[in-house]
Amino acid sequence: MRKITVVGAPMWLGQSEFGTQLGPEAIRSAGLMKYLQSSRIDIIDAGNLDIKIKEPCCRTNDIYCKVRNLEDVRDSVELLASKVSEVVGGGRFPLILGGDHSIAIGSLAGIAKHYRNLGVIWYDAHADSNTVETSPSGNIQGMPLAASIGAGHLDLIEVGGYRNKVKAEHIVLIGVRDIDPGEREFIDKKQIKIFTAEDVHRIGINNVIDETVSYLTSKCDGIHLSYDLDVIDPSDSRGVGTPVDCGIYLEQNIEAMKLLARYNVITSAEFVEVNPLLDKDGRTVAATVALIRALLTN
Repeated sequence: MRKITVVGAPMWLGQSEFGTQLGPEAIRSAGLMKYLQSSRIDIIDAGNLDIKIKEPCCRTNDIYCKVRNLEDVRDSVELLASKVSEVVGGGRFPLILGGDHSIAIGSLAGIAKHYRNLGVIWYDAHADSNTVETSPSGNIQGMPLAASIGAGHLDLIEVGGYRNKVKAEHIVLIGVRDIDPGEREFIDKKQIKIFTAEDVHRIGINNVIDETVSYLTSKCDGIHLSYDLDVIDPSDSRGVGTPVDCGIYLEQNIEAMKLLARYNVITSAEFVEVNPLLDKDGRTVAATVALIRALLTN
C-alpha cells in the first residue's frame, strides 16, 4: 500500500500575484482528500505549514529590488525543507500542494538529501532557471530550478544547509514555451534536457514521457515531479498567475500522469501555482485534482 503525506505550502511571495497561498485548501476542498481516503492509500494530511510573513516588499516593478521578498521566502522554504525531509525519512511519499513555484526550493532541499542522485521532471510553461543576474522581475518563482542546481542567491542555494540538490543532467523540462534569454543560456550551458510544448505536440506526450523516464531511471534512484499548472493551455485552465498560450492540453497532461503512474517511478510530487482568485470557473482546481488522481492511480 502506498503511503502518502500531504503537505500544504501556502506561499505567494515568490511572485507578485496574490492568491496562490489559497491553493492548498482549494485543492483539498475540491475532493482530493475524499478521493485519497477512499483509495488503497495510507494517507496522512499534515495540514498547511505555518508560514510567517513579516512584511511583503517589492510588490511592484522596483528596479532596485533584485530578489523580492527574499527573507520571507527563504524562511518559508526552509520550513518546508524540514517538513518534507521528515516525511521522506519516515518512508512516505510527500505530496506537496502550493503555493507558488518558489516552494520547490524547499521541496528539493528536503527530498534530495535522502537520495544519491535525485531526478527531477520539471513540468512547466517556464524554465524557472533565472538567477539574480538574469531575472527580469526579481521574482523567486522564476529561480527555483537554478537555485536547486546551485546557481543564484546564497540564501536560496543553501536552503536545507547544503548546496547542489540536483545535477543538471538529472533534470528534464517538459512543456516549456516562455524562456528568458538568460534562462536559455543557462539551459544550454548546463545541457539540461528539454521538451518544449511544441515538441510535445510534434512527437506526442507518450513519446516524451517514455524518453523522460528512460533518461532519468538510467542514472537516478528517485524522481521528483514538480508540476506547475500553467503548463496547461489557457483554453483548459486559466486559474494561474502567468498563463502562456500554445500549451499542453489538459487531456494530454492527464495522459502523462497516467503514464508516469504505470511506470511507478515518481517518488515525490508537488503541484503549484493554482490561484483560486483567478480560477473563476473552478476548472484549474478541478484539473489539479484530476492530475493528482491520475498520477496516484496505478
